Amino acid sequence: MDTNLPASANPRVVIIGCGFGGLRLAKALRHAPVQVVVVDRNNYHNFQPLLYQVATGALEADSIAYPIRKIFAGQKNFFYRMADVHRVEPSTNTVVTSVGDIRYNYLVLATGSLTNFFGLESIERNAMQIKSIPNALNLRSFIFQNFEKALLTENPEERQALLNIVVVGGGPTGVEISGSLAEMRKHVLPKDYPELDLRTMQIFLVEAAPVLLGPMSPASQADAKRYLDELGVKVLLNTSIKKFENCRAYFSDTEFIPTENLVWAAGVNGAEVPGLPAEAITRNKRVTVNRWNQVVGLSNVFAIGDVANMVTEDMPRGMPMLAPVAQQQADQLAKNIERLLRGEAPKDFVYTNKGSMAIVSRNKAVVDLPKNVHFNGFFGWLTWLFVHLMTLVGFRNRVVALVDWAFSYFNSDQALRLIIRPFSRRDVKDDKGKKSAEHRTATPEYNPTPPAIQTPV
Repeated sequence: MDTNLPASANPRVVIIGCGFGGLRLAKALRHAPVQVVVVDRNNYHNFQPLLYQVATGALEADSIAYPIRKIFAGQKNFFYRMADVHRVEPSTNTVVTSVGDIRYNYLVLATGSLTNFFGLESIERNAMQIKSIPNALNLRSFIFQNFEKALLTENPEERQALLNIVVVGGGPTGVEISGSLAEMRKHVLPKDYPELDLRTMQIFLVEAAPVLLGPMSPASQADAKRYLDELGVKVLLNTSIKKFENCRAYFSDTEFIPTENLVWAAGVNGAEVPGLPAEAITRNKRVTVNRWNQVVGLSNVFAIGDVANMVTEDMPRGMPMLAPVAQQQADQLAKNIERLLRGEAPKDFVYTNKGSMAIVSRNKAVVDLPKNVHFNGFFGWLTWLFVHLMTLVGFRNRVVALVDWAFSYFNSDQALRLIIRPFSRRDVKDDKGKKSAEHRTATPEYNPTPPAIQTPV
């Protein structure tokens, strides 16, 4: 059963995932003599770099998502099936999905990445993550629900835990959400919760490495740290959260930060698909590919983006898990597929680094460009806004995002503080859509000793 896909004389290219890589590849094949089939569990493309703004109420969820079918309206060789992928069967050139089996001539894995909890079970059970739109909406609801609870409790330690927010991971996501939360604490929350003493609310950014924004330049690392310090974020470097339970984030066996809100942004794994040869799966569950993104040991299966582990002399640990890498690999793979159809040899992928950037707060961002070009502050902030605005899919999304940003900038406010669907940990699901176990009781017990807040010296 091919899920009612029409018969075609052209080879079928099945793409699993419609993130940056899958979307770009399907578009690049629009004029190729192939049938393009995209399989994704969501019927929309999600702009992940702005998820943190959904989580903090700066943007609507539908501002960073766009319907897949609308994106490809008019592309005659394109077909979409909404489904979960269970496994691939390379021996029969088949993808087994929740809606039936799909045969392929060429298969492309563009499944992206999942949160890596590094085997820390208590954190996986209890922490919030921010890898999808449901994650972001849940985080937003959870934070505001806890502020409502803080108004009602008479226990000062419980109130402190409800107000404290711990962000783990000093990469772009961790830095950006910490800065956004700090701005919300300053400009937004005092208007909504005048009864709370928000001076007691603490935002912690915890990073195991000695610096923030590890892949970026030392200048950007220092600027980001300085900006966060100015915002009142407590940055803890060379520190790891080892356990999170009973509303305590432990960084040693006895030292902890009391919090009900722990956001895990510390690492990712490749979103591998069952059925691939064991020798193709490498560190962080990424799939080993050669220089034209062909999966090791398989002639007609390819991987691009975060899930692909392409090792080169310049990058012995593999290509960085960034959107530009996925997009450039998609462009090259589209050309290589057409070469293969013509009986020509594929060409190697060469990554062009166009730079990296991270925003910390309003008027504060850091930007690194090739040839050691670095700038920050207001100009960096404008650059970040422009690049992300232009990268959003759909004219409507760009207009809505621009209007929301302008409103927040001139009004120092974020209007999307709605608890539309109250979040319960009993209902939480993991990245794969499977229901997780109940995380912890709604009213945890608090021990008056040791001290309420213990941070590293």
